[in-house]
Amino acid sequence: MTTGIPSTNRSLRLAPAESAEDLAQRYAREKRIVSGEQERRLEVEPSRFRIGSPPYLNVAPLIRGLEDKVLYAVPSELARMLHQGELDAALLSVSEALLRDEYDILDGIAIASLGEVKSVLLAHRRPLDQIREVYCDPASLCSVNLLRVLFAERRIGAEFKALRSYDPATLPDEVLLIGDRALDLALGPTEHQIWDLGAAWYEMTQLPFVHAVWVLRRGQDTRDLIRILREARDFGMDTLDYLVESRTEYTRDFRRDYLGWHIHYHLGMDEKRGLARFTDLLRRHTPGPVHDPRFVA
Repeated sequence: MTTGIPSTNRSLRLAPAESAEDLAQRYAREKRIVSGEQERRLEVEPSRFRIGSPPYLNVAPLIRGLEDKVLYAVPSELARMLHQGELDAALLSVSEALLRDEYDILDGIAIASLGEVKSVLLAHRRPLDQIREVYCDPASLCSVNLLRVLFAERRIGAEFKALRSYDPATLPDEVLLIGDRALDLALGPTEHQIWDLGAAWYEMTQLPFVHAVWVLRRGQDTRDLIRILREARDFGMDTLDYLVESRTEYTRDFRRDYLGWHIHYHLGMDEKRGLARFTDLLRRHTPGPVHDPRFVA
């Protein structure tokens, strides 16, 4: 008589074990499917938002899938556009959100460094304690303020002037550069000494430095925009190896170390501690109000 209950002596049929190669191929197929769906979604949804980003190598993981939808400009121009209501969000120097009490910072995402950053530097010919003037890249606000803080803490008095030309043949003795301009100088032949400001900040504080964040105009419904920016970052981190292989700036080894080691893209508790320290030092060493950062999730 049968009971409808399978016999305990009957062998279970198991799926055949996959080889390591089969597992790798299946993972790659699944990742391509997910990436394709992500790309298709990001192709459609961001079109109703105005998003700005600098045209630098280090932003690539944060705008993955949005590359054709983003307006590219240097940070100082992006700051102007955001202030005038021409953008809904911009990847900007963190100083912009500290010096204007009209913006929110997207929580969890940043361009940050724990030590040497490579792309924010003071190129100098004189010893640091003998510097009396520095020509500053007009593209950035945050790096100028970082240098101002570092100099003040070292009791270095220097006048800050606007750099008028990036021509390597006419660069002043002391010049502050950011982004790909800084990388071009540091990685090429130069008679300047290089003072990496990310390394200098870490030496002084033992904390990460937050160089840039997604800055959002306050008072608007940002739920869909925030979701899009988070998905782009997740997509970028999931496909970081692809970005390293497919980009053409500099060398593959440099791209791997720069995007995967010198720069990191999360805004956690340690980064917020570094940001709080920077905020306090800005209040001590710069005129005008400095506001506490306001985060939105």
